[in-house]
Amino acid sequence: MNDKEDRLQRLTAVRPRLVSFALMHLRDRSQAEDAVQEAMMSAIEKNESFAGRSGYETWVFGILKYKILDTMRVQKRHGRWQPLEDEDEDDAIDRQFQQNGRWQESARPSSWGEPEATFENEHFWQVFDACMIALPDNAARVFSLRELMGLSTEDICRELDIKENNCWVILHRARLRLRACIEKGWLKGETA
Repeated sequence: MNDKEDRLQRLTAVRPRLVSFALMHLRDRSQAEDAVQEAMMSAIEKNESFAGRSGYETWVFGILKYKILDTMRVQKRHGRWQPLEDEDEDDAIDRQFQQNGRWQESARPSSWGEPEATFENEHFWQVFDACMIALPDNAARVFSLRELMGLSTEDICRELDIKENNCWVILHRARLRLRACIEKGWLKGETA
């Protein structure tokens, strides 16, 4: 199999994750499918410009990131934008800490082992994907924009029309929920 066939096969394999990622942000299946299609076409057309400084899938997700942001701007211009709703207080998260700010014994984070090995573990990424899907839409969107797309909180607030302190609260809650879900589904071997 030549390099071009290998990349086409990898594009086909990653497509469901691309669609899921786009759908989480755009909240419209047809627009998500369109953004993914455009990203895949760009990846095919710009195949020669792939320098290999990152993984091929990472490169394609980077292309998709810009397609999603463009679509979000169009949604906003045409009045189809669905701003995030304020999330209700989550007492369960507050109960994870003692009065002095330290972790409750039952909520203390587990050891995840060697970061390099975890990063390369396929089961970890399956659990991570399931945990991202399980997050509330607003938490998944903000977390993804910040941690997966690399946007600044200032950019996120502008794109989603939220206040910066709300953004930080959403990020904090998303991280806590992801950690709990990953520990349950990956470290303890339960389904997420």
